[in-house]
Amino acid sequence: MNLKEKINNDLKEAMKSGDKIRLNTVRSIRALILEFEKSGANKELSPEDEVKLLTSAAKKRKDSIEQFRNAGRMDLVEQEEAELKVLLEYLPKQMTEEEIKTEVQKIIAETGAMGKEDFSKVMPAAMKLLKGKADGNLVRKVVESLLS
Repeated sequence: MNLKEKINNDLKEAMKSGDKIRLNTVRSIRALILEFEKSGANKELSPEDEVKLLTSAAKKRKDSIEQFRNAGRMDLVEQEEAELKVLLEYLPKQMTEEEIKTEVQKIIAETGAMGKEDFSKVMPAAMKLLKGKADGNLVRKVVESLLS
């Protein structure tokens, strides 16, 4: 079952259950899928595109949470966190910092990176490998710590 079918099924379930947060979040994901299909790119929604859409939506929620927290709007923080939790159910399981560290160490060994000046060799390879599986800021932090 692809993401579009899963979203449509989950939308029906959320309507039946009356879970407003899940319903709104699933509707927003569905809107992203429809927007992608109508964009004129004339291509099918691939698994990579699905991950990209969901990652982008999750990143927006995380940014909103930070902004609302800084503004002292805890009511909106709770809502965004609940929506983020629903979104994360559709994304691949996120890697832990230790798992990221292991993968980055392999990349450093493969590229022969020695120090901070080799950041531009390691980071693109790490993001290509870990895209959708790990938060980019966490990957950057691990790469910087291992190269220093």
